[in-house]
Amino acid sequence: MTRMQIRPVKFLAGALAGFLFAGSLFNTSLPRNYKMLFTPNYLHTSGSQILDVSNQVVGLSGLNWFGFETSNNAPHGLWTRNWQDVLDQIKSEGYNVIRLPFSNAMLRQDVMPSGIDYQKNPDLISLTALQVMDRIVLGANQRNIKIILDNHRSTPGAGPESNGLWYTGDYPESVWIADWKMLAIRYKHIPAVIGVDLRNEPHNACWGCGAPSKDWQLAAEKAGNAVLSVNPNLLIIVEGVSGYNGPYTWWGGNLMSARDHPVRLNLPHRLVYSAHEYPETVYPQSWFSDSDYPNNLPAVWDQYWGYLVRENIAPVLIGEFGTRYETEKDRQWLHTFQGYIKQNHLSWTFWSLNPDSGDTGGLLQDDWITIQQLKQNLLEKIQYPFISPYFHFPNK
Repeated sequence: MTRMQIRPVKFLAGALAGFLFAGSLFNTSLPRNYKMLFTPNYLHTSGSQILDVSNQVVGLSGLNWFGFETSNNAPHGLWTRNWQDVLDQIKSEGYNVIRLPFSNAMLRQDVMPSGIDYQKNPDLISLTALQVMDRIVLGANQRNIKIILDNHRSTPGAGPESNGLWYTGDYPESVWIADWKMLAIRYKHIPAVIGVDLRNEPHNACWGCGAPSKDWQLAAEKAGNAVLSVNPNLLIIVEGVSGYNGPYTWWGGNLMSARDHPVRLNLPHRLVYSAHEYPETVYPQSWFSDSDYPNNLPAVWDQYWGYLVRENIAPVLIGEFGTRYETEKDRQWLHTFQGYIKQNHLSWTFWSLNPDSGDTGGLLQDDWITIQQLKQNLLEKIQYPFISPYFHFPNK
Protein backbone atom coordinates (compact mmCIF):
# COMPACT_ATOMS: atom_id res chain seq x y z
CA MET A 1 0.00 0.00 0.00
CA THR A 2 1.50 3.33 -1.02
CA ARG A 3 1.30 6.45 1.10
CA MET A 4 -0.97 8.02 -1.52
CA GLN A 5 -3.49 5.23 -0.99
CA ILE A 6 -3.81 5.82 2.73
CA ARG A 7 -4.60 9.52 2.62
CA PRO A 8 -8.08 10.34 3.96
CA VAL A 9 -10.97 11.48 1.84
CA LYS A 10 -12.01 14.93 2.98
CA PHE A 11 -15.49 15.33 4.45
CA LEU A 12 -17.36 18.10 6.26
CA ALA A 13 -15.81 16.78 9.45
CA GLY A 14 -14.70 20.09 10.90
CA ALA A 15 -18.04 21.85 10.84
CA LEU A 16 -20.05 18.81 11.81
CA ALA A 17 -17.64 17.95 14.61
CA GLY A 18 -18.40 21.32 16.16
CA PHE A 19 -22.13 20.61 16.16
CA LEU A 20 -21.57 17.14 17.54
CA PHE A 21 -19.20 18.20 20.27
CA ALA A 22 -21.48 21.00 21.44
CA GLY A 23 -24.51 18.73 21.40
CA SER A 24 -22.74 16.09 23.43
CA LEU A 25 -20.99 18.17 26.08
CA PHE A 26 -23.20 21.21 26.44
CA ASN A 27 -26.68 19.91 25.59
CA THR A 28 -27.24 22.17 22.61
CA SER A 29 -29.39 20.84 19.79
CA LEU A 30 -28.11 19.56 16.48
CA PRO A 31 -29.37 20.93 13.16
CA ARG A 32 -32.84 19.56 12.45
CA ASN A 33 -31.84 18.02 9.13
CA TYR A 34 -28.55 16.53 10.38
CA LYS A 35 -29.79 12.95 10.70
CA MET A 36 -31.54 13.16 7.33
CA LEU A 37 -28.37 14.14 5.51
CA PHE A 38 -25.55 12.42 7.35
CA THR A 39 -25.03 9.39 9.51
CA PRO A 40 -21.88 8.91 11.58
CA ASN A 41 -19.78 6.02 10.36
CA TYR A 42 -20.03 3.84 13.46
CA LEU A 43 -18.25 0.53 13.40
CA HIS A 44 -19.44 -2.99 14.15
CA THR A 45 -18.13 -6.51 13.75
CA SER A 46 -18.91 -9.62 11.77
CA GLY A 47 -16.88 -12.74 12.44
CA SER A 48 -13.24 -11.68 12.62
CA GLN A 49 -13.77 -8.42 10.74
CA ILE A 50 -14.51 -4.83 11.71
CA LEU A 51 -17.01 -3.19 9.37
CA ASP A 52 -18.24 0.34 8.80
CA VAL A 53 -21.86 1.44 8.57
CA SER A 54 -22.00 0.36 4.90
CA ASN A 55 -20.61 -3.10 5.83
CA GLN A 56 -17.23 -2.44 4.22
CA VAL A 57 -14.22 -4.02 5.95
CA VAL A 58 -12.01 -1.48 7.70
CA GLY A 59 -8.78 -1.68 9.67
CA LEU A 60 -7.43 0.32 12.59
CA SER A 61 -3.74 1.24 12.57
CA GLY A 62 -2.58 3.67 15.18
CA LEU A 63 -0.51 4.78 18.10
CA ASN A 64 -0.72 4.87 21.88
CA TRP A 65 -0.28 8.40 23.22
CA PHE A 66 0.01 7.94 26.94
CA GLY A 67 0.04 10.33 29.88
CA PHE A 68 -3.53 10.81 31.12
CA GLU A 69 -3.00 7.70 33.27
CA THR A 70 0.16 9.10 34.91
CA SER A 71 0.62 11.69 37.65
CA ASN A 72 0.63 14.38 34.94
CA ASN A 73 -3.04 13.66 34.17
CA ALA A 74 -2.33 14.81 30.62
CA PRO A 75 -0.75 13.38 27.46
CA HIS A 76 3.02 13.46 27.71
CA GLY A 77 5.02 15.75 25.49
CA LEU A 78 2.89 18.85 25.99
CA TRP A 79 5.79 20.25 28.02
CA THR A 80 7.58 20.64 24.71
CA ARG A 81 4.94 20.70 21.95
CA ASN A 82 1.55 22.07 21.04
CA TRP A 83 -1.15 19.38 21.27
CA GLN A 84 -2.60 20.21 17.87
CA ASP A 85 0.82 19.90 16.23
CA VAL A 86 1.09 16.39 17.69
CA LEU A 87 -2.28 15.42 16.19
CA ASP A 88 -1.26 16.92 12.84
CA GLN A 89 1.89 14.79 12.85
CA ILE A 90 -0.02 11.63 13.73
CA LYS A 91 -2.32 12.24 10.79
CA SER A 92 0.47 13.16 8.39
CA GLU A 93 2.26 9.89 9.16
CA GLY A 94 -0.88 7.95 8.20
CA TYR A 95 -2.24 6.73 11.55
CA ASN A 96 -6.03 6.52 11.66
CA VAL A 97 -6.55 5.86 15.39
CA ILE A 98 -5.14 6.81 18.79
CA ARG A 99 -5.41 4.57 21.84
CA LEU A 100 -5.65 7.06 24.68
CA PRO A 101 -4.80 5.62 28.12
CA PHE A 102 -6.36 7.24 31.19
CA SER A 103 -6.85 6.58 34.89
CA ASN A 104 -10.11 6.70 36.80
CA ALA A 105 -8.52 9.28 39.09
CA MET A 106 -8.06 11.86 36.31
CA LEU A 107 -11.78 11.82 35.52
CA ARG A 108 -12.68 13.55 38.79
CA GLN A 109 -13.93 17.08 38.18
CA ASP A 110 -11.33 18.86 40.32
CA VAL A 111 -8.23 17.11 38.92
CA MET A 112 -5.88 19.47 37.13
CA PRO A 113 -3.15 18.43 34.68
CA SER A 114 0.55 19.16 35.04
CA GLY A 115 3.54 19.04 32.73
CA ILE A 116 2.00 21.37 30.15
CA ASP A 117 3.84 24.34 28.64
CA TYR A 118 0.96 26.80 28.51
CA GLN A 119 2.90 29.18 26.27
CA LYS A 120 2.84 26.45 23.65
CA ASN A 121 -0.70 25.36 24.64
CA PRO A 122 -2.52 28.57 25.64
CA ASP A 123 -5.95 27.09 24.91
CA LEU A 124 -5.43 24.52 27.70
CA ILE A 125 -4.95 27.14 30.44
CA SER A 126 -7.22 26.51 33.46
CA LEU A 127 -8.73 23.36 31.96
CA THR A 128 -9.21 20.29 34.12
CA ALA A 129 -7.68 16.98 33.04
CA LEU A 130 -11.05 15.81 31.71
CA GLN A 131 -11.47 19.04 29.74
CA VAL A 132 -8.03 18.51 28.21
CA MET A 133 -9.23 15.06 27.16
CA ASP A 134 -12.23 16.76 25.55
CA ARG A 135 -9.87 18.92 23.50
CA ILE A 136 -7.82 15.93 22.34
CA VAL A 137 -10.97 14.02 21.37
CA LEU A 138 -12.43 16.94 19.43
CA GLY A 139 -9.08 17.65 17.78
CA ALA A 140 -8.88 14.04 16.64
CA ASN A 141 -12.45 14.23 15.38
CA GLN A 142 -11.66 17.30 13.30
CA ARG A 143 -8.72 15.46 11.72
CA ASN A 144 -10.63 12.23 11.06
CA ILE A 145 -8.49 10.31 13.56
CA LYS A 146 -10.41 7.73 15.58
CA ILE A 147 -10.09 7.39 19.37
CA ILE A 148 -10.02 4.28 21.54
CA LEU A 149 -10.39 5.18 25.20
CA ASP A 150 -8.23 2.87 27.33
CA ASN A 151 -8.87 2.48 31.06
CA HIS A 152 -5.21 1.87 31.82
CA ARG A 153 -5.42 1.93 35.60
CA SER A 154 -7.45 3.26 38.55
CA THR A 155 -4.83 5.43 40.27
CA PRO A 156 -2.24 7.66 38.60
CA GLY A 157 0.95 5.83 37.72
CA ALA A 158 2.90 3.89 35.12
CA GLY A 159 1.90 0.55 33.65
CA PRO A 160 -1.13 -1.49 34.73
CA GLU A 161 -2.67 -1.22 38.19
CA SER A 162 -0.44 -3.06 40.69
CA ASN A 163 -3.18 -5.47 41.82
CA GLY A 164 -3.70 -6.65 38.25
CA LEU A 165 -7.48 -6.24 38.46
CA TRP A 166 -10.07 -3.81 37.13
CA TYR A 167 -10.81 -2.19 40.49
CA THR A 168 -9.13 -1.08 43.73
CA GLY A 169 -10.36 -0.26 47.22
CA ASP A 170 -10.70 3.44 46.36
CA TYR A 171 -12.12 2.73 42.91
CA PRO A 172 -14.42 -0.29 43.27
CA GLU A 173 -16.11 -2.03 40.37
CA SER A 174 -19.18 0.19 40.73
CA VAL A 175 -17.05 3.32 40.20
CA TRP A 176 -15.24 1.71 37.26
CA ILE A 177 -18.57 1.00 35.55
CA ALA A 178 -20.02 4.42 36.40
CA ASP A 179 -16.96 6.13 34.93
CA TRP A 180 -17.30 4.14 31.72
CA LYS A 181 -20.95 5.07 31.42
CA MET A 182 -20.09 8.74 31.99
CA LEU A 183 -17.53 8.72 29.19
CA ALA A 184 -19.81 6.77 26.86
CA ILE A 185 -22.49 9.42 27.31
CA ARG A 186 -20.06 12.35 27.18
CA TYR A 187 -18.67 11.33 23.79
CA LYS A 188 -21.81 9.70 22.42
CA HIS A 189 -22.12 12.08 19.47
CA ILE A 190 -18.42 12.32 18.61
CA PRO A 191 -17.80 9.99 15.65
CA ALA A 192 -14.09 9.85 16.45
CA VAL A 193 -14.73 7.83 19.61
CA ILE A 194 -15.21 4.33 18.24
CA GLY A 195 -14.31 2.02 21.09
CA VAL A 196 -13.59 1.47 24.77
CA ASP A 197 -10.74 -0.75 25.97
CA LEU A 198 -12.35 -1.76 29.25
CA ARG A 199 -9.17 -2.39 31.24
CA ASN A 200 -5.49 -2.55 30.54
CA GLU A 201 -3.74 -5.83 31.29
CA PRO A 202 -5.89 -7.44 34.03
CA HIS A 203 -3.08 -9.91 34.62
CA ASN A 204 -4.14 -11.07 38.10
CA ALA A 205 -7.65 -11.96 36.99
CA CYS A 206 -8.99 -15.36 35.99
CA TRP A 207 -11.23 -15.98 32.98
CA GLY A 208 -14.37 -18.04 33.39
CA CYS A 209 -13.60 -19.16 36.95
CA GLY A 210 -16.91 -17.78 38.28
CA ALA A 211 -15.45 -15.80 41.20
CA PRO A 212 -16.96 -12.29 41.00
CA SER A 213 -13.88 -10.64 42.50
CA LYS A 214 -11.50 -12.28 40.00
CA ASP A 215 -13.41 -13.33 36.89
CA TRP A 216 -12.50 -10.90 34.11
CA GLN A 217 -14.96 -12.46 31.67
CA LEU A 218 -17.89 -11.66 34.00
CA ALA A 219 -16.60 -8.15 34.73
CA ALA A 220 -16.10 -7.39 31.03
CA GLU A 221 -19.64 -8.52 30.26
CA LYS A 222 -21.03 -6.36 33.06
CA ALA A 223 -19.13 -3.23 32.04
CA GLY A 224 -19.58 -3.80 28.31
CA ASN A 225 -23.34 -4.12 28.67
CA ALA A 226 -23.44 -1.01 30.87
CA VAL A 227 -21.59 0.99 28.21
CA LEU A 228 -23.81 -0.26 25.41
CA SER A 229 -26.93 0.55 27.42
CA VAL A 230 -26.09 4.26 27.12
CA ASN A 231 -24.13 4.25 23.86
CA PRO A 232 -24.88 1.31 21.55
CA ASN A 233 -22.50 2.49 18.83
CA LEU A 234 -19.20 1.69 20.54
CA LEU A 235 -16.90 -1.26 20.07
CA ILE A 236 -16.30 -3.07 23.36
CA ILE A 237 -12.64 -4.04 23.52
CA VAL A 238 -11.69 -6.81 25.96
CA GLU A 239 -8.07 -7.67 26.69
CA GLY A 240 -6.85 -11.07 27.76
CA VAL A 241 -5.41 -12.14 31.10
CA SER A 242 -1.97 -13.63 31.70
CA GLY A 243 -2.42 -17.32 32.49
CA TYR A 244 -5.08 -19.91 31.74
CA ASN A 245 -4.83 -23.54 32.87
CA GLY A 246 -1.04 -23.42 32.85
CA PRO A 247 0.27 -21.45 29.84
CA TYR A 248 1.36 -17.89 30.60
CA THR A 249 2.11 -15.09 28.21
CA TRP A 250 2.22 -11.28 28.22
CA TRP A 251 -0.07 -9.43 30.59
CA GLY A 252 -3.26 -8.88 28.64
CA GLY A 253 -2.19 -11.35 25.96
CA ASN A 254 -3.85 -14.63 26.96
CA LEU A 255 -7.19 -15.14 25.24
CA MET A 256 -7.10 -18.94 25.13
CA SER A 257 -10.13 -19.07 27.42
CA ALA A 258 -12.30 -17.00 25.08
CA ARG A 259 -13.00 -20.11 23.03
CA ASP A 260 -14.82 -21.92 25.87
CA HIS A 261 -15.92 -18.82 27.80
CA PRO A 262 -16.63 -16.07 25.25
CA VAL A 263 -17.64 -12.60 26.38
CA ARG A 264 -21.36 -12.30 25.70
CA LEU A 265 -22.83 -8.85 25.20
CA ASN A 266 -26.51 -7.98 25.07
CA LEU A 267 -25.92 -6.17 21.78
CA PRO A 268 -24.28 -8.39 19.14
CA HIS A 269 -21.52 -7.37 16.73
CA ARG A 270 -19.75 -5.03 19.14
CA LEU A 271 -17.06 -7.25 20.67
CA VAL A 272 -13.36 -6.94 19.83
CA TYR A 273 -10.75 -8.90 21.75
CA SER A 274 -7.34 -7.35 22.35
CA ALA A 275 -3.86 -8.74 22.98
CA HIS A 276 -0.46 -7.23 23.82
CA GLU A 277 2.81 -8.55 22.39
CA TYR A 278 6.43 -7.57 23.02
CA PRO A 279 9.95 -8.74 22.11
CA GLU A 280 12.68 -10.40 24.12
CA THR A 281 14.18 -7.15 25.43
CA VAL A 282 10.96 -6.49 27.35
CA TYR A 283 10.91 -9.98 28.89
CA PRO A 284 12.71 -13.21 27.83
CA GLN A 285 9.72 -15.44 27.17
CA SER A 286 10.59 -19.08 26.47
CA TRP A 287 9.75 -18.89 22.77
CA PHE A 288 12.53 -16.40 22.15
CA SER A 289 15.13 -19.11 22.86
CA ASP A 290 13.51 -21.68 20.57
CA SER A 291 15.89 -23.10 17.97
CA ASP A 292 13.38 -22.23 15.24
CA TYR A 293 13.10 -18.55 16.23
CA PRO A 294 11.60 -16.43 14.69
CA ASN A 295 9.71 -18.96 12.57
CA ASN A 296 8.07 -20.36 15.70
CA LEU A 297 6.35 -17.08 16.56
CA PRO A 298 3.17 -17.40 14.44
CA ALA A 299 2.29 -20.65 16.21
CA VAL A 300 2.71 -18.91 19.58
CA TRP A 301 0.42 -16.08 18.52
CA ASP A 302 -2.11 -18.55 17.11
CA GLN A 303 -2.18 -20.41 20.41
CA TYR A 304 -2.88 -17.46 22.67
CA TRP A 305 -5.15 -15.27 20.57
CA GLY A 306 -4.65 -15.60 16.81
CA TYR A 307 -7.09 -18.51 16.58
CA LEU A 308 -9.93 -16.05 17.19
CA VAL A 309 -9.20 -14.46 13.82
CA ARG A 310 -8.14 -17.59 11.96
CA GLU A 311 -11.35 -19.37 12.98
CA ASN A 312 -13.49 -16.29 12.25
CA ILE A 313 -14.67 -16.05 15.86
CA ALA A 314 -14.00 -12.36 16.59
CA PRO A 315 -11.71 -9.49 15.60
CA VAL A 316 -8.48 -8.97 17.54
CA LEU A 317 -6.89 -5.58 18.12
CA ILE A 318 -3.19 -5.63 18.99
CA GLY A 319 -3.54 -2.88 21.57
CA GLU A 320 0.18 -2.72 22.37
CA PHE A 321 3.36 -3.86 20.66
CA GLY A 322 6.66 -2.05 20.52
CA THR A 323 10.42 -2.26 20.60
CA ARG A 324 13.49 -0.07 20.73
CA TYR A 325 14.51 -1.95 17.57
CA GLU A 326 18.13 -2.13 18.67
CA THR A 327 18.91 -5.89 18.79
CA GLU A 328 18.84 -8.40 15.97
CA LYS A 329 16.26 -10.59 17.75
CA ASP A 330 14.00 -7.59 18.32
CA ARG A 331 14.26 -6.67 14.65
CA GLN A 332 13.41 -10.24 13.67
CA TRP A 333 10.45 -10.15 16.03
CA LEU A 334 9.02 -6.93 14.57
CA HIS A 335 9.50 -8.07 10.96
CA THR A 336 7.76 -11.36 11.72
CA PHE A 337 4.95 -9.66 13.62
CA GLN A 338 4.44 -7.17 10.81
CA GLY A 339 3.95 -10.06 8.41
CA TYR A 340 1.51 -11.79 10.76
CA ILE A 341 -0.53 -8.59 11.14
CA LYS A 342 -0.67 -8.12 7.39
CA GLN A 343 -1.57 -11.75 6.66
CA ASN A 344 -4.44 -11.74 9.15
CA HIS A 345 -5.63 -8.15 8.55
CA LEU A 346 -5.26 -7.32 12.24
CA SER A 347 -6.02 -3.93 13.70
CA TRP A 348 -3.30 -2.46 15.90
CA THR A 349 -2.05 0.46 17.98
CA PHE A 350 1.72 0.67 18.36
CA TRP A 351 3.31 1.33 21.77
CA SER A 352 4.01 4.13 21.62
CA LEU A 353 4.11 7.59 20.11
CA ASN A 354 5.92 8.69 23.28
CA PRO A 355 9.72 8.38 23.41
CA ASP A 356 9.57 8.15 27.23
CA SER A 357 8.45 4.51 27.35
CA GLY A 358 11.31 2.85 29.21
CA ASP A 359 11.01 -0.61 27.65
CA THR A 360 10.34 0.31 24.05
CA GLY A 361 11.06 3.95 23.36
CA GLY A 362 8.64 5.44 20.89
CA LEU A 363 7.91 6.35 17.32
CA LEU A 364 9.23 9.78 18.21
CA GLN A 365 12.83 10.41 19.19
CA ASP A 366 13.72 12.07 22.49
CA ASP A 367 13.17 15.55 21.06
CA TRP A 368 9.44 14.64 20.76
CA ILE A 369 9.48 15.78 17.12
CA THR A 370 11.74 13.61 14.95
CA ILE A 371 10.36 10.29 13.73
CA GLN A 372 12.27 7.04 14.31
CA GLN A 373 12.31 6.36 10.60
CA LEU A 374 13.23 2.65 10.75
CA LYS A 375 10.12 1.97 12.82
CA GLN A 376 7.95 4.17 10.61
CA ASN A 377 9.19 2.42 7.47
CA LEU A 378 7.90 -0.90 8.83
CA LEU A 379 4.66 0.38 10.31
CA GLU A 380 3.56 2.29 7.23
CA LYS A 381 3.53 -0.98 5.29
CA ILE A 382 0.65 -2.24 7.46
CA GLN A 383 -1.33 0.98 7.77
CA TYR A 384 -4.97 1.04 6.69
CA PRO A 385 -6.90 3.85 5.00
CA PHE A 386 -8.54 6.54 7.06
CA ILE A 387 -12.15 5.73 7.88
CA SER A 388 -14.76 8.16 6.58
CA PRO A 389 -16.42 9.97 9.50
CA TYR A 390 -19.86 10.28 7.88
CA PHE A 391 -21.97 8.86 5.10
CA HIS A 392 -24.21 11.12 3.10
CA PHE A 393 -27.66 9.88 2.21
CA PRO A 394 -29.35 12.24 -0.27
CA ASN A 395 -33.02 13.00 0.29
CA LYS A 396 -35.19 10.87 -1.92
